[in-house]
Amino acid sequence: MFLVGIISWWYGNGWKSRLAMAKDALVKSFDFYSISLILRTLFSPYRQISAESAGGSIGVSFRAMIDKLISRVVGFIVRSFVLIFGITVIVVQVLAGAMMAILWLVVPLLPVLGLIMYVIGWTPTWQ
Repeated sequence: MFLVGIISWWYGNGWKSRLAMAKDALVKSFDFYSISLILRTLFSPYRQISAESAGGSIGVSFRAMIDKLISRVVGFIVRSFVLIFGITVIVVQVLAGAMMAILWLVVPLLPVLGLIMYVIGWTPTWQ
């Protein structure tokens, strides 16, 4: 009866809990890296303190345009790096979650596999 309880938990609530943990980690990563927000604001100015308005002389207008252009280029570069890193982290989490899910299913079978290997006399050979 104890073994049946463990197996039913392992493939029931334990399995659901593991999947929920993996999903929560993914949701947190999506929230932390804000992929959708970064994509929407990819070309927005980056921490632009102030750029003078375009009104005034040609020199003031040109300087304001250059300030905004530099701020947008810096914003694009910084957001691109964060976007690449965030996507990399999310892909690694998906792969790790899938591997964990497969291992969760296989781990209870390993003692049975070991017993079968013992009975047939198979042993690993190390060279």
